[in-house]
Amino acid sequence: MKTVAVARAVAWRALHNAFTNPSLLIPSLIFPLFFFTAFAGGLASVQDVPGFDYPQGYTAFQFVFVLLQSAAFGGVFTGFSIARDFESGFARRLLLAAPHRFGIVLGYAAAALVRWLVTVALLTAVAFAFGMQVGGSGIDLFGLYALGFILNVASLLWACGVAMRLRTMQAGPIMQMPVFLVLFFAPVYVPLSLLEGWIHDVAVVNPVTRVVEAGRGFLAAEPTQVAAAFAVGIGLVLLFGLWAVRGLRKAEAAG
Repeated sequence: MKTVAVARAVAWRALHNAFTNPSLLIPSLIFPLFFFTAFAGGLASVQDVPGFDYPQGYTAFQFVFVLLQSAAFGGVFTGFSIARDFESGFARRLLLAAPHRFGIVLGYAAAALVRWLVTVALLTAVAFAFGMQVGGSGIDLFGLYALGFILNVASLLWACGVAMRLRTMQAGPIMQMPVFLVLFFAPVYVPLSLLEGWIHDVAVVNPVTRVVEAGRGFLAAEPTQVAAAFAVGIGLVLLFGLWAVRGLRKAEAAG
């Protein structure tokens, strides 16, 4: 099987399983909506705090974070599917049948992207229903969603590398917790300037902070830290791409 054919087959199977299995589909849709309604609705009074100067309001402020979070978790959830495929024996049979095995990683990456596009379409619709104000133009919004796409790919490659090394669903926490922690040590509830103490120090050195800040800048038509954000995202893709390929080699060696 050629690389494209392998990728197409893997993506189709992963998407079919995801969209026909409620236990796989519902969490990926519900979690972002839960976080968005909890943050944007329950914490809306934060916008009245002195020093909160995000021009589009708190709903838009939280939308950017939850959009990026959904992109990252979309990649991680697809990593769960990879681990499940190894437990069922499908992935091992695929490794034997497919000489162009990099197509396996590409297929899972394509599936992760499609799953995220469905999630983000629903999330965006809910955000507008909440009255979200958008200041950015089409180009600005393209930049925001491009950052989400890059995070989705990076997270999938991270989870793929873990899943192919451990080849069990018990690896789920290893895939999820680092992503969760990195995201929530960025400025989640208030701008970076309002954070204090050790959480501010951690957020300053957290590379994902650049991505979140740039995303909020795009939505408000006030681009900031754009080059740094894309450099971080592309760097993560390259790093975790190498991690995923080495994980694939370990899975091949394990048989």
